[in-house]
Amino acid sequence: MEITGKIIAVLPANSGVSARTGNPWMSQEYVLETHDQFPRKCCFRIFGEDRIKQFNIQAGEELTVSFDIDAREYQGRWFNSINAWAVNRATQTQPEAQPMSGAMPFPPVQSATPSDPFAAQPQAQSEGSTDDLPF
Repeated sequence: MEITGKIIAVLPANSGVSARTGNPWMSQEYVLETHDQFPRKCCFRIFGEDRIKQFNIQAGEELTVSFDIDAREYQGRWFNSINAWAVNRATQTQPEAQPMSGAMPFPPVQSATPSDPFAAQPQAQSEGSTDDLPF
């Protein structure tokens, strides 16, 4: 899955030593806010010191994050994990202002012609008719 938005928070890194393998581990969480009509926030995690350094996520950056969602049960309650596996920075390609040329983006509006079926044409009113409807 993917989500695009702005990083609004960089949370402190967590680290420790695995009880099972004895190897050190590190993870860090980030909060991303979407640019939808009703903005949503998503807290995702990056696991591994090498990935944290590789992605080098800073607050205020525009990112597209690819992630996996997984749920686990602990003492009768369920918890979601949103683990990022790829981060792409948004390219800042904004259209440059182009000078106006002689060409107009739309053709000019022309007056109605008799061959135009939708043109308003005067209708003869019958005697005693008080409404102004054309039919």
